[in-house]
Amino acid sequence: MSGEIRVSEIFGPTIQGEGVLIGKPTVFVRTGGCDYRCSWCDTLHAVDSEYRHTWRPMSVEAIMAEVERLSGGAPLTVSLSGGNPAIQPLGPLIAAGKAKGYRFALETQGSMAKPWFGKLDTLVLSPKPPSSAMAMDPATLADCVASAGKETSVVLKFVVFDKPDFCFAQEISALCPGIPVYLQPGNHTPPPPGADDAAIDIDGIMARMRWLIDCVIEARWYDATVLPQLHVLIWGNRRGV
Repeated sequence: MSGEIRVSEIFGPTIQGEGVLIGKPTVFVRTGGCDYRCSWCDTLHAVDSEYRHTWRPMSVEAIMAEVERLSGGAPLTVSLSGGNPAIQPLGPLIAAGKAKGYRFALETQGSMAKPWFGKLDTLVLSPKPPSSAMAMDPATLADCVASAGKETSVVLKFVVFDKPDFCFAQEISALCPGIPVYLQPGNHTPPPPGADDAAIDIDGIMARMRWLIDCVIEARWYDATVLPQLHVLIWGNRRGV
């Protein structure tokens, strides 16, 4: 049906675990489908076509009804994520939610620009670094920034696993002067099927966090913000938190 949105899951309220809105109470609307296949993707259930049968085509009305049920009707921030939520026709959902007082944030890798980016409260652009085995187009990223216009708060967020990733973040940030930058240490690849999906390598993540802080200080990149994935440290890789 035209206008329906493929939804992988809707959950919350919980806190936003990363980036500029870290710690903020949030309801998440995770869409299904992505134009990337990052080597370390931690949301394959919203990316890989193997899980397509679990994605529900939902109307704007049905999504908002679930958001309102979860939030008890009290407007808060709705995070649109994926996969790549920019694939989906989210403009009408944003308009319907904002009419009821909800705020909307969206995270995307910046591989496609949409005119409704300008209706968001926050646009998080997360270009994928070399460790993802994906390529990014700086011109398309610039189109995303332009589409957001002046009313939407735009930030850059980079997952960093190693020095080439860190250098990539510096290079892309230099192309987007004035846009705040958030860096986070990469989480390990999710465990294989049948393993504990909450298990994470805390020591490894914290070692990477310390290394990333050292890189930022050594480079004197003093306007960058370094943060962990707070939700991973609290709940591991569990879904729906």
